[in-house]
Amino acid sequence: MRGVSFLLALLVLAGLIAASGALFTVSQTEQALVLRFGEPVAGRGLVTQPGLHYKFPIVENVIYLDNRILDVESPGLEVLASDNQRLEVDSFIRYRIVDPLRFYQSVGGIAGANNQLASVLNSAVRRVLSEANQREIVRDERAALMVRIKEQANLEARKFGVTVVDARIRRVDLPQQISEKVYGRMQTERAREAAEYRAQGAEQAQKITAKADRDVIVLKAEAQREADRLKGEGDAERNHIFADAFGKDADFFSFYRSMQAYETALKTGDTRFLISPRSEFFRYFGAAGGKSGEEPTPSKK
Repeated sequence: MRGVSFLLALLVLAGLIAASGALFTVSQTEQALVLRFGEPVAGRGLVTQPGLHYKFPIVENVIYLDNRILDVESPGLEVLASDNQRLEVDSFIRYRIVDPLRFYQSVGGIAGANNQLASVLNSAVRRVLSEANQREIVRDERAALMVRIKEQANLEARKFGVTVVDARIRRVDLPQQISEKVYGRMQTERAREAAEYRAQGAEQAQKITAKADRDVIVLKAEAQREADRLKGEGDAERNHIFADAFGKDADFFSFYRSMQAYETALKTGDTRFLISPRSEFFRYFGAAGGKSGEEPTPSKK
């Protein structure tokens, strides 16, 4: 009795093992190939629906493949443009597996596909960009060039059971050595322009300063001339007034002028001079009319 129970347990265990080996699960991000001795099983060789599926243990095996959009990058690819300008290009493509059996038979898996597609991408980028100049690649025709890269990469990618859904140029730069030379030339050019602007500014400053100095001299000269003219007119008018006054009363004019001379000559100061009190200069000191009452003394022979 115990032997029969043990045998039944072994049979149940073997059945469970066989059942677990006959079932497999496909997730929503996967698709599966069911192969029998390396060939797809007719009618159920490709599984695209997620869920639980079956296979015959031992004689059949399952290959899981991603059904999402995958990407391959090509960083730092050096390309020679049509204007002989060397450029460093970073690009990538996105692809999807559309023929799982061909994909499996040609590249084996994602890693093999990435290696093959990276080479395809590099070739497409070099072919397309070699027919365009730097300006077209960087700005003018960039979108059209990416479309051409996608089309050419797609022609090669079909051999591996995939289709390219997008191709992009991420970055386009000059190589480092050329960039340094270009940067150096730009610095030199900017320094030259700055020196030129400074020289032009200094020249303008000198012109403005010279003009201002000339204008100052001219203005001063004109002002001095006008002042001299006004002063001359004033002196003439004063002399005219004095002349009129002298003509009307010569004695009073002489007296007035003498008083002015006394005021000027007898101011307190350091100057000393000797003059006779009987001289003509002091005639108004002896008499109000300025005439001396003394008769001249005749000289003796």
